[in-house]
Amino acid sequence: MTKTKKIILMSSLVVILAVTAVLNFVLSDRPSAPTISSSTSDYFESYRTERMTRRNQEILQLDSIIASVSTDSQEYKNAVNMKLQLIDIMERELVLESLLKSKNFTTDAVININQNSDNVNVFVKADMLQLNDFLQIYNILKDEGGVPAANINIMAIRN
Repeated sequence: MTKTKKIILMSSLVVILAVTAVLNFVLSDRPSAPTISSSTSDYFESYRTERMTRRNQEILQLDSIIASVSTDSQEYKNAVNMKLQLIDIMERELVLESLLKSKNFTTDAVININQNSDNVNVFVKADMLQLNDFLQIYNILKDEGGVPAANINIMAIRN
């Protein structure tokens, strides 16, 4: 790839990132800072949106690194590995959230998997989790999701 093509590609990626940021700001109906009166369901929707936006930005950054360096370099290999790890985490979160929904778990829940550890954090919409709810989530993640028991963290988010 010639130097001119690389410059054009990098410039295009920067423009796309800037347009995405502007559109996100303009089209966003929620306030930029959380307010006390915001409901819990807004919290879960906001969390999912912010998680997706953050991950998309990370993927764009990794794509720009992948496009700008030689395929033989260590930086290229690291960027590809990080991108694959991030995609794997996104897929696991989606699968685990879908498992909870498919087992008729009635309250809203969002799952976050840390990139730097194997911890799976589950945030559940509830003032306080009943033992049955806790065990249901725990068993779904452990038995069907294959998450090691020591890595499961379940937290209630107040209504």
